[in-house]
Amino acid sequence: MGTACEDVPLKPTIQDLKVKLHHSTLLFPTQKTQKKCCFLSNVDQNFNFYVATLHFFSANPNFPPETVAKRLKTAVEKVLVPYDFAAGTVQRNHQSGCLEIDCDAAGAGFVVASSEVSLDEIGDLVYPHQGYNQLAIQNLDNWEPNNDRQPLCIFQVTSFKCGGFSLSLSTNHLLFDGMGARTFLENVASQAFENKPLAIIPCNDRHLLTARSPPHVAFPHPELLPAKNIQALNCVKEELESKIFKLTSNQINYLKDKAKSNDGKKAAMTTTKITSFNAVAALIWRCKALSVDTEKDRISTLLCAVDIRSRLNPPLPPSYCGNAVLNAYASSKCLELEVAPFSELVGMVSNGTERVTDEYIRSTLDWIEINKGVPNGEYFISSWWRLGFEEVVYPWGKPIYSFPLMNQNKYICFLLPPDADDVIVNVLVTLPAKEMERFQSLFRGFFQY
Repeated sequence: MGTACEDVPLKPTIQDLKVKLHHSTLLFPTQKTQKKCCFLSNVDQNFNFYVATLHFFSANPNFPPETVAKRLKTAVEKVLVPYDFAAGTVQRNHQSGCLEIDCDAAGAGFVVASSEVSLDEIGDLVYPHQGYNQLAIQNLDNWEPNNDRQPLCIFQVTSFKCGGFSLSLSTNHLLFDGMGARTFLENVASQAFENKPLAIIPCNDRHLLTARSPPHVAFPHPELLPAKNIQALNCVKEELESKIFKLTSNQINYLKDKAKSNDGKKAAMTTTKITSFNAVAALIWRCKALSVDTEKDRISTLLCAVDIRSRLNPPLPPSYCGNAVLNAYASSKCLELEVAPFSELVGMVSNGTERVTDEYIRSTLDWIEINKGVPNGEYFISSWWRLGFEEVVYPWGKPIYSFPLMNQNKYICFLLPPDADDVIVNVLVTLPAKEMERFQSLFRGFFQY
């Protein structure tokens, strides 16, 4: 018998990080920037909310936290020249009715804080909890007297009593997707060095994802729901619990081996791309769908975020700043997910991602132009697994761990980077207690070999 994957409930010993805010200010570009409006694509339009990433650093005697804060402040002011939209404000275009960014050099936020605890007291950093919200301020009280407008981008540097510190980046998602945010931080890191050029020249031409005129929807798009069909939901408050499922290289290889077989027979889907992501996503989908106590004829739809930069013809520049992510989908009856060979589930996930071609992307952009819709699925997998935030090199070194700051949401599963040599990916699942019990049993049981 093999060893089941490790699953750990998120119950950190410290809930209050005892953070004290020392200083908050607005930072402005070091040079005068052009007053203009930044067009936002149809993909951008659905991302008018704030997200944050959190990055922890070990103590560095050559770079105490106060020095880090000074270096970062100067670096941010420099990058706000090529990233002028990050210092702007969101407004609605009166003619089109769409959101856009006024590049008015209104400023980016910068906060300096300290915590009374050490990194060792926090424990394993992979387990996000409510205390982390103190490390990523998402609004500045001194921004406007009525506090209606907030900076689209806020940095916070928080020192710990051990000499280590955290850096958070809180942005309106209209500015960047995950890849864009990583590139932005690479450029901030480069400017924190002395006399170093930008790491990457950013591309903010969002017209590259403009819908066609006239629009031409060439495919069905069940992964999207038209705005006219959206109804107000009576959200039922539920007690949710979160767990991390740590997958090792042996377990990833086991999933791939299962995906290559058809219960001992040759797999029917010989064209299936058996990647680590597809295998992990298929297992998560099966466990989530079967954890809900409903009829087996129910259709379960999985959504997976796909970076479309390299899928377009011609491809988008890798340094494209805006949101270049669409949802691939896979749908099946719960009964089929329960009895079908694992190879078929992986095949459905693989087919979903392979479906996202240049023509499909153009069709999606045109569909949104017509319908102004939103994602439509039962479960969404958001992968921060290989975005590379932990590889960004600052003068004081690389982060010891980086991850998105997340609120509990039973509809989203996060794939987080490894935190140890024997771990390949951390799977963060949040569900009501009964569903979590079923999910855990199914997840564990799959590795009983």
